[in-house]
Amino acid sequence: MAKSRAQRKAERRAREAAQASTGKSGDAQEVSKAQHDTQVPRSGDIAEIDAVEAGIEAGAPEEDLETPDAPAPARQARSAKREERKRRKESEKRQLAERKRQEKGEVARKQKQAAADRQRGGVIGFLMSCWAELKKVQWPVRDTLVQATVVTLIFVVIAATYLGALDLVFSEFMNLIL
Repeated sequence: MAKSRAQRKAERRAREAAQASTGKSGDAQEVSKAQHDTQVPRSGDIAEIDAVEAGIEAGAPEEDLETPDAPAPARQARSAKREERKRRKESEKRQLAERKRQEKGEVARKQKQAAADRQRGGVIGFLMSCWAELKKVQWPVRDTLVQATVVTLIFVVIAATYLGALDLVFSEFMNLIL
């Protein structure tokens, strides 16, 4: 498991403090470390940590220093996003193929219907077309029908009253003039 930057810094400070307390000088420490490294095998984790620390000290960003096998959350998130995009694209392709298939079936059905309509006579073809159009009509439900009828009747009564009153006024006016 990869260590965080703070953990690596804490380990480095602890090593530096231990070296400072032993009082070894820089060259002596390097010689002693070189001798130690040749005698005691170093684990890969420690070598990786040292390499990352050296890179950080050199000023490289921590993201660039991650090893390919380290479980980086950003890498996992990118791969998850990539997989999600791939699944979404495949789904869109399937939907598009299904839509095209339905459209081809619809076109074939319409062509077959048109051929059948051409074979019928003029009057029968007209009546069949009327029946087909009536099937497409969206008929209102009972409540909507009643409401629309009541509104229409009220409007007709109001308009008839208004026009009747105007007719009465103008007919009296014409009788006075003549």
